[in-house]
Amino acid sequence: MTDVLTVRETAISLQHPDRLYINGQWVAPAGNETLEVIDATTEEAFFRVAKTTPQDMDAAIAAARYAFDHTTWSFLEPRERAEYLRKLAAGLRARAEEAATFWTRQTGPTWRMSLGSISRVPALFEYYADLADSYPWVTLDTPEFAAFGAVVNEPIGVVGAIVPWNTPLSLAAYKIAPALLTGCTVVLKAPPEAPGELLILAEIADEIGLPAGVLNVVNGHRDVSQQLVADPRVDKIAFTGSSAVGRHIAGVAGARLARYTLELGGKSAAVILDDYDITTAAAAIAQQECSLNGQVCMSLTRVIVTKARHDEMAEALGSAFGSVRVGDPFDPETQLGPLALAKQQESVLGYIQKGIAEGATLVTGGGRPAHLDRGYFVEPTVFANVDNRSTIAQEELFGPVLSVIPAENEEHAIELANGTQYGLNNAVFTNDVDRAYQVARRLRSGTVGHNGFKTDTRMGFGGFGQSGVGREGGIQGVFPYLESKTVLLDGTPSRFQ
Repeated sequence: MTDVLTVRETAISLQHPDRLYINGQWVAPAGNETLEVIDATTEEAFFRVAKTTPQDMDAAIAAARYAFDHTTWSFLEPRERAEYLRKLAAGLRARAEEAATFWTRQTGPTWRMSLGSISRVPALFEYYADLADSYPWVTLDTPEFAAFGAVVNEPIGVVGAIVPWNTPLSLAAYKIAPALLTGCTVVLKAPPEAPGELLILAEIADEIGLPAGVLNVVNGHRDVSQQLVADPRVDKIAFTGSSAVGRHIAGVAGARLARYTLELGGKSAAVILDDYDITTAAAAIAQQECSLNGQVCMSLTRVIVTKARHDEMAEALGSAFGSVRVGDPFDPETQLGPLALAKQQESVLGYIQKGIAEGATLVTGGGRPAHLDRGYFVEPTVFANVDNRSTIAQEELFGPVLSVIPAENEEHAIELANGTQYGLNNAVFTNDVDRAYQVARRLRSGTVGHNGFKTDTRMGFGGFGQSGVGREGGIQGVFPYLESKTVLLDGTPSRFQ
């Protein structure tokens, strides 16, 4: 394994950073502009990529449309397409360290966390490849007015996939893997702040001979994303990002009756029942909040506990989270790295000031670490006595900030947990598994964990309310890429006899 202390000095290994991957080729962009990618720790540019123009996006959409309408891709047997997923998995497994290095430098998670997370992405492609033989692509029925009846599941068409900067590769995989398995073609719009690992994915697609136009990888800002969402040649949009942008996408796509799935923001609650040890809960929550430096939509940022134990919870969280080691994400001793962007650091620090102004009690943190004079760092921060109606309790901060919210009793705690426009993730802390299940059923969110942040994306994930539409991951993640067709015939085709 690479010596992590020297990883930052490793030369960028991208083959074609000055080009875009369109129609199976690395093509020069129509314009001359480039996008500068900043190292979140040093605040210095460490590579540049070609910037996608509207003309380039048009070419990518055209390539995906042609590949779907005029090649054999969508008519291949699922097991044939599955072989490409296995090859993508093998390629990503071989280049996991490179991809992890890009991720850490671009957005700040510790390198150890990046490598562990990216090392799991190949298994996702393999999971969907394995569904090729088990998924019910065709379901036979006995029709009332025909000799033969079947419901067949067919690919929805051209997919526009848009992913954010916090976890670009894994979020792209949850869209690309089921899309390719079902026979769709894809235009992937990479985030301009973090395109590195997605360009690696494009290189692998090129190397394995993925048919031209099946996967196109471009980048750029909101203008080309808007173009992708609005283009009538695109049958479905798969988006992960903020709820505000998701609402806009739903409006644009809905106006032309395009399909869409939206995985959006969250303001998740950890509900601490009175039988659970405070110190144990605090340690689990603090450790989870270090993941991606708080830049996780499912993060448990609202800690709800009864008033009698509120001060103990605040003190324990302040001790656990306040002692987290902040620093260079390539240092093995670091637990919390920088935020991804200067504007994200500014936003989080602004929310902290808003929390103070609205009357919350600052327990620990609240600024940038004194020992770090560069990098987009924010101290691990804990607030106590937080009003559930306040800004920091209602808006997604996307940073290392926890709010302790007092509740009158268990019933009130559930009410507070559900008292948000979001519904992505929650957790209930209790030693009683029956109580855990009862409370979980009452929490309005797409996922509920027991005694900590838990998610199993092979079971599907997504949210209620403003946290999204549809599900990604697992067998549920296949549904949005298919249309069902009822076929009624006067006789039985030979393949079914």
